[in-house]
Parts: sequence; C-alpha cells; structure tokens
Amino acid sequence: MAKHHDIGKKGELIAFSFLMQHKHQILETNWRYQKAEVDLISIDQGILVFTEVKTRSSAKFGNPYEFVSAKKQLLYQDAAEAFLSEKQLDLEIRFDIISILLLDQPKIEHFKNAF
Repeated sequence: MAKHHDIGKKGELIAFSFLMQHKHQILETNWRYQKAEVDLISIDQGILVFTEVKTRSSAKFGNPYEFVSAKKQLLYQDAAEAFLSEKQLDLEIRFDIISILLLDQPKIEHFKNAF
C-alpha cells in the first residue's frame, strides 16, 4: 500500500478513537455513495454527523483541513441525502472535519459545522 494510504488509514483510526472518546455513536466507516466516500458517520447528541478526516505527516504544504475541496463538500452533501433516505432517518445533520498532523504526538483539530 502506498505511504499516503497508510497515513490516511492511520488518521482515520485516530479520528475514530477521538470521536468515541467524545461520546459519538459510530454508525459507519468509509461509507460509499456513488463517487463519495464518507470517512465516518456518527451520532453526536442526536445530530447525524458526517466527518471527513484529513491527515498529513507535516504542514509543509498547508494544514490538513485546507485540503477539503468544494467538490468534496458537494459529494458529502449528496451522500448525506442518500444516507438519510436509505436509512429512513429524520435527523438534523452536520458536516465536520477532523484534521490530523502526524507528529511525535498527533495534533488533532476537530472542526464542527465545517461546511
């Protein structure tokens, strides 16, 4: 597996643990809809949360959260509508970003309502 895939998977595991520690109920990991892949879907205090995880080994080219494109945001919105329909849910939704820098100790930033 390519190094960037290893970094991404490590970041997703860190984010999963982070959300669990913050009392999220994880419903799905790597949920796919058409061209979208939602890293984590969880429930936080009755709100359905779609979380994009961005992980980098350094901030040399920018912070991880800066790499969530407008296209990715639209894909997440389409996926959220499909998820609500497929699961027949009527919940408030939120889009979060978890930004992780893999330093000696991972630096985790959680942006609620990121887009």
